[in-house]
Amino acid sequence: MKTAKIVSWNVNSVRQRLPNLLEFLASAQPDVLCLQELKCMEDNFPFMDIKAAGYEAVIVGQKSYNGVAILTKAPAPVILTTLGDEQSRYIEVDYAGVRVINIYAPNGNPIGTEKFTYKLDWLARLRTRIETLLHERVPFVVTGDYNIIPEAADCYSPAAWAGDALYQPESRAMYRTFINMGLTDAVRMFAPHDAGLYTFWDYQAGSWPQNNGIRIDHFLMSPQVTDRCRGYQIYKDERGRENPSDHVPVEISITMPS
Repeated sequence: MKTAKIVSWNVNSVRQRLPNLLEFLASAQPDVLCLQELKCMEDNFPFMDIKAAGYEAVIVGQKSYNGVAILTKAPAPVILTTLGDEQSRYIEVDYAGVRVINIYAPNGNPIGTEKFTYKLDWLARLRTRIETLLHERVPFVVTGDYNIIPEAADCYSPAAWAGDALYQPESRAMYRTFINMGLTDAVRMFAPHDAGLYTFWDYQAGSWPQNNGIRIDHFLMSPQVTDRCRGYQIYKDERGRENPSDHVPVEISITMPS
């Protein structure tokens, strides 16, 4: 039975990070790579470079902000490209019988503004989509940059993030809602209590050298995918490379439906 590697990575500008991206594709050889924060439209996306690396790409772009893409070794039909808003934050494909959903959830800062309201509204629309897929019994994974720190163990200093939208009770409650619906956090499935499994280090204030990180890039799996998940990996070393993204790739391996 074939095992597939599915990776999520907020590249924080695909054009600026293209050399890193191509080297990662060559070395890690993921079957599926979900990218967030492309910061470009379709006509500026490096389709030719991606094709030369052996991957197909489907993209929902946006100028200077947001944007999501899914790279696959085999064609993956696009199912949905929006949750009903104008920002490019969602793409859903069918990959060999597994629905792969790639999200770039709103940041939500500053709290007390319409940006935080938009964050919660967007996550509520994601919840509705998840409810539909669960009802239809579709095997799926929702991955990407959730912009949510789920628990204290996912942050080097909860006190430092107490006033941030990523760690607000409402944001964390929405993440728990996804879990309570029957989804499984892939990392916590294998490392339920480990601290320090960070996926993001800010560019400022020496966050990377001091390991002042947070975990905001997640894989939530439906019950059918949970049963097939065989492991995870966080590519922490990517953060120490030249011209890195402030996020690092996160990977799960699953056995695919026959």
